[in-house]
Amino acid sequence: MEPKDYIVKRIEGEYAILEDEAGGEMFIALALLPEGTDLGSRLHYELFSYTLL
Repeated sequence: MEPKDYIVKRIEGEYAILEDEAGGEMFIALALLPEGTDLGSRLHYELFSYTLL
């Protein structure tokens, strides 16, 4: 999968809803995101991992 940037739009329980630049949404478990991720956080996905921007 190619590198992408996301913004955390919502957090529902143990899941975060991420929005990409095209407006598409995806659900992901908070446990897979970096520590400190919160609403409005910008994330970069590359090589099967997320980093905070």
